[in-house]
Amino acid sequence: MAQWDDYSTGTRIKLLRGKVTQQNLADLTGLSIGVIQKAEQDQRMSLRTLLKIADALGTDISVIHGQQAPHRTQSRDDRTALQSLSRAVHDTSAGFLPNDIEPPTLAELGDFTRRVWRLYWKGHYSEAAGIAAPFLAEAAARLREQPDGEQAEAWEVLSDAYRIGAYCANLMGARDLAYSAIGHARSAAERAASPMRLALVDSGRSWIYLRDARLDDALALAEKAALDIEPRFSRATPDELTVYGSHINFAAVVASRAGNQVRAEDFLSQSHATGARMGGEHGCYGTLFGPVTATTQAVGINVALGETGKALKLAESIKDTSPLQHAARNRYAMDKALAQADAKMWDASLDTLERALVGAPEWARHQALPGVIVEKVGRASTARLRRISKLIGTSSSSGGFSTATRRTAL
Repeated sequence: MAQWDDYSTGTRIKLLRGKVTQQNLADLTGLSIGVIQKAEQDQRMSLRTLLKIADALGTDISVIHGQQAPHRTQSRDDRTALQSLSRAVHDTSAGFLPNDIEPPTLAELGDFTRRVWRLYWKGHYSEAAGIAAPFLAEAAARLREQPDGEQAEAWEVLSDAYRIGAYCANLMGARDLAYSAIGHARSAAERAASPMRLALVDSGRSWIYLRDARLDDALALAEKAALDIEPRFSRATPDELTVYGSHINFAAVVASRAGNQVRAEDFLSQSHATGARMGGEHGCYGTLFGPVTATTQAVGINVALGETGKALKLAESIKDTSPLQHAARNRYAMDKALAQADAKMWDASLDTLERALVGAPEWARHQALPGVIVEKVGRASTARLRRISKLIGTSSSSGGFSTATRRTAL
């Protein structure tokens, strides 16, 4: 399969144009149809002309030039949400706030934080990104109004707001924005002197590394984030166990993607032990963990390690995923579908995949793994593969990141 940078500039414009006619593109840009035709024939164009074409196609000039792949299945709402989020991240970090903003109370911001996380865990990433933009501005305004010596909690809220923005940008393929937001989240967590939030931010950065195919960096940081907050089980609170469990579980995920079976199995053992200690799912700080999470995540970890039989056996043992968040349930379905594909259970794999895609279309639009699964399944009917590919939306491009593979699609 050709990579995005293998195409010429003219071919990239044609692919981005899709069903839009050359005349429609000319109308959108204010250019003549002759200029559009010349651009698609790879004749030299001025930067000003290419910028007009990029704006009309809702993409970046770097995508036109092939420096990064197009954002995957982005709608106009996606682009608008990311644009607003980008402005908010950069403006608040530079100290620029709207003149008429009314800073909410810390209690109100806490309620707002929980609301945005609920949207995120439902898989409504575009809506969460859109809300994260004003949330950032209001959190920064609250910080500005806090008296000296009473700013720690406001810094915590601001760190949470940046982290939510980073997570949304990561899933929506905006690599540079994800890196920027997670960097500001860490600075805010440091100002808050909050070890728990520092670990959460480091784990988030590890996830961005993973999506960017920086597997060694991702593994080192994921392990550090987990070990930094390892609690004493005998006196750990549910919140501490939740954050530690989710971190050590993610370290197992990254180790499995890096092909390090020994470390993956060690982390996975600690994840199961933490889940067993908790006895049930618990949520805090925008994350959820417990025994069901540990077991469902173990399916994907074993798939990544090539332990297909073990993954399928685990999947058979899981009878109830209702304690999980919507996005976590859908993610488990993808891991199960990939295990079935590896076992050459083509029809079962597509059944599992299609149910998830139909049941959560908004979530599915921002996922790269469905495309990986479809490429893996080579012995199903052409008509069915075509139908599922339509549900996925487009090619397997994963936005501003390297093209997703089964190792980096998370």
